[in-house]
Amino acid sequence: MIHDGYTYELEMKVRDYECDIQGIVNNSCYQNYLEHARHEFLIANNVSFAGLHNRGIDAVVARVEMAFKTPLKPGDSFIVKLKVQKDGPKYVFHQAIFRKSDMKLSLKGKVDTVVLIDGKLAASLPDFDALLV
Repeated sequence: MIHDGYTYELEMKVRDYECDIQGIVNNSCYQNYLEHARHEFLIANNVSFAGLHNRGIDAVVARVEMAFKTPLKPGDSFIVKLKVQKDGPKYVFHQAIFRKSDMKLSLKGKVDTVVLIDGKLAASLPDFDALLV
């Protein structure tokens, strides 16, 4: 297990084209970072989105909350950490982004996802339940 209660982490690096005129990462890019980390987390745990979809199962984002703390800049390496918990029919991904150079918190996020089976809301999915904290 990774410290701070998180169960997975992924290191990434800011690309120049992700920054706005202010010289910091554009706010919309942070959601891409969070999503990429969730996808890599699932792959690392042998869960395939394509495989799920082929079985009529789709995990979809229902809500995203992001609190911006310290901006990232071109060339910054950063670490996205996450843990997942169950809340009723939702799988809640608690995520945080830390600037690698000083481990300063850049963003704290919460992403609520739900699972649809053949287009209908599912209460649970064994593939995801195995990933819970």
